Amino acid sequence: MSHATVPAPASASRVKAGRRPAGTMARFIAARVAGLAVTLSLASLVVFGALYAAPGSPLTYLTHGRTMSPDAIAAITAEYHLDDSLWQQYLRWLGGVVRGDFGTSVIYNQPVSSLVGSRAAVTTLLVLMAAAIVLVLGLAVGTLAGLRPGRLSRSAMAGATGLMAVPTFVGAVVLIIVFAVNLEWFPVFGAGRGGLDEVYHLVLPSLALALASVAFVARLTQTAIRREMAADHVQTAISRGLPRGVVVRRHVMRNAAMPVLTVAGLTIAGLIAGSVVVEQVFQLGGLGQFLVNAVQQKDFPVVQAICLMYVAAFIVLNTLIDIVYTLLDPRVSIGKKDS
Repeated sequence: MSHATVPAPASASRVKAGRRPAGTMARFIAARVAGLAVTLSLASLVVFGALYAAPGSPLTYLTHGRTMSPDAIAAITAEYHLDDSLWQQYLRWLGGVVRGDFGTSVIYNQPVSSLVGSRAAVTTLLVLMAAAIVLVLGLAVGTLAGLRPGRLSRSAMAGATGLMAVPTFVGAVVLIIVFAVNLEWFPVFGAGRGGLDEVYHLVLPSLALALASVAFVARLTQTAIRREMAADHVQTAISRGLPRGVVVRRHVMRNAAMPVLTVAGLTIAGLIAGSVVVEQVFQLGGLGQFLVNAVQQKDFPVVQAICLMYVAAFIVLNTLIDIVYTLLDPRVSIGKKDS
């Protein structure tokens, strides 16, 4: 006598797919936070070790190769603890970083934290404006191209492909020539005096920073929507006579949104690195331009601080995106039992 397997009730299946035990989610988040801490620790080690991996000695960078008296060299050695072991120097530097103390600038002889803090607002606003452009334009163009295939869609995607191949600094120069020099709609250089004036000055830089990412997000959105439109459940809903708008909202956009928003979030995190080039072209005086000047002047405390801030921001954003994506999409497996 054979025994058939009795299927679980539909309601129980939906509950299992839509919810996870609180303990499982807590372990998942704790694992991600632990991974974040480990990654940040390794990143700090790399950033600190770059000073010693570069040609020459730290003392050479601190003195800029100038001939100094033994007393002056001894004072610099004592100030920067160069006689200590490498691990002792690293732990002392890391302890200062945890407290918000990045040391003293070699060039300006001022605390690095104050120098960096005064320039962080420009970079933050630049990245936020570029992120808004990426999300609004990228999702809008990709959604239109995905839902309405045709000549306009092909033209939009061809333009997006072309924009993805344009280097950031080339796009920045073209925007300056067209909109700042020829049309005189926007200023050429500078970050403005704060408030709306600063936003006005950052329009062109944020566009230059966002162009390639807008194209990438648009193509990704188009692909995701067309894949969902061709899915069996969507075609079944259409064949049953459901209004197209209802099918698009409930079945297409909802399923296509999660992977698109995840990759869009990672793309936005990548804008942090691209801001260095844009700030240098537009002379914005933010962290990116300050980093380039610090490298040229061999001001390593400043270089270490800004590099660590960039790496930390990128890693933290990636971790947050990973956690939010898993929380919002119950179909994602977060452990062996779930899979």
